[in-house]
Amino acid sequence: SLINQIKINEYLYDDIVPEALELGYEYNQKTEYKLTSPFEFNIGFSQDLKNNQALTIEYYFYKPYETEFDFNILNNPDLDKNRLSIGYYKNFFNQDLIFSLGLYKIDSMSDQINSNRPGYSVGAFSVGKGVVQFEGGLHRRNLNHEGYNNSTSKGTAYQLSVRWGFLSERLELNYHGSYIKDKLTSKLSSSSIEYKRKGFLENSIGIKYLIFDPFKKEEKVNLYSWKANNSFKIKHLIPAVSLTLGGNFNLSNENPYPFGDMFNILYNPVFFPLQESIKEPFLTLGGTLATQSHFLGTWVFVTNFSYSKYLSDYPQKSYALTLTHAFHPLWSVFIENQGFFGERYKDFILSTGGAFLFSDNIQIDAGLSFNTKSTPGMFYFNTGVSYRLDFHKAFISGEEIKAKETAKEEKELKKTLRKSTKKEKKRSRKAKRKK
Repeated sequence: SLINQIKINEYLYDDIVPEALELGYEYNQKTEYKLTSPFEFNIGFSQDLKNNQALTIEYYFYKPYETEFDFNILNNPDLDKNRLSIGYYKNFFNQDLIFSLGLYKIDSMSDQINSNRPGYSVGAFSVGKGVVQFEGGLHRRNLNHEGYNNSTSKGTAYQLSVRWGFLSERLELNYHGSYIKDKLTSKLSSSSIEYKRKGFLENSIGIKYLIFDPFKKEEKVNLYSWKANNSFKIKHLIPAVSLTLGGNFNLSNENPYPFGDMFNILYNPVFFPLQESIKEPFLTLGGTLATQSHFLGTWVFVTNFSYSKYLSDYPQKSYALTLTHAFHPLWSVFIENQGFFGERYKDFILSTGGAFLFSDNIQIDAGLSFNTKSTPGMFYFNTGVSYRLDFHKAFISGEEIKAKETAKEEKELKKTLRKSTKKEKKRSRKAKRKK
């Protein structure tokens, strides 16, 4: 914390003739300039390895002082500094040489809503600093399990994602929740048994960090060639890369959907005396590496590679590949493939759908999904809305507005006085000539 407030006295040096005074100017004017204190945050982790090697991960954030006046009083072009450093260190030549790799600040603010719906993959970009975004929808689910004599589960899931860009354009805090009400019809006995259930399929919190953005530097427009501006370039396939880390919280010990299994109750000892019912722990951890490529102006390709349910007995690996095409400034369609690999669940899911950009801050969407097996076979239909609250522009308080208006008025007054002075000088010269 360097300076919270600085006071400066301004004095007028009058270089005009005595008979042409600058009327209305306060000669002993005192002006206060306020500066907010800079903020600095630094956190890191280091792990020593064998043979003089080390691995470090460090995040550094610096927000400079802010002023309420137009010119920079400290004459210092102070900037936001954001850096994520991932380093592998190896000492050479008696520790005189060290090798490391660093990744630095990336900006990604968009003027339009950037939603992950209606697909299941997540894009590489955050929503942008100062943006709060809500993505919600209804998810109709029909499942049929041949392994349990075609027992079925039919229900509706209520989905909500909240995304908040904070501190930096590349950081995002997000929440994903999915709450379902369904009816499970067991056909394992001669007469069907129905169970009405409800609970969370997902209740997770995570933080996303944009590691690399190839679109930060804009391409130059060729004024003489439409083809040069719209043709495919190999460099367009270089993707933006982000990493999301977080955890899923199981809020009930009696959750009927452990690990998202809609047929878990059929593992109950009532039917399988030698097999225990599965329960999900309160907290499991996970992460997603996302890439996002833009090409030919209207195509976007997103990939996700995820590892989830860490800290449980049933960790799971998965991927998602999503191709989106905007065939109109307001309309887009997508196709998607997901793969899941784990001891509890293995599957491949295909999805398709579309979205309509109602405004820069609202998107309406719909999609459907189905899988490639029958244990269980599934068909999903979902529809939803995404809404963005954009607070990206810096907030200006009433006090700051008043100070700017006062400064503007003073500037206009000085300009008027200078003009009056010039006129007075002219009149003085004319009067002297006449004499």
